[in-house]
Amino acid sequence: MTPDEWQAHVTRAAALEIGKWLEARGRLHQPIASLTLGDLEAMAVNAISRWIVMQSERLHRQDWPQDDPIVTLLLG
Repeated sequence: MTPDEWQAHVTRAAALEIGKWLEARGRLHQPIASLTLGDLEAMAVNAISRWIVMQSERLHRQDWPQDDPIVTLLLG
């Protein structure tokens, strides 16, 4: 997978996580402007968490060196 394809894949996965959070939150009939800062932060946390999981799995599959700082950060 090229870097651009990976970015698109991860972006879609993050968007799906945001969608899941919005559906679980309810109140879908309300406009986006009614979202609070806490709501936006929760969506960001879900999207970032999904990225971390996906990137960690990708690094694990690619057998990155264990002493790599990125691997240490994500898998440590």
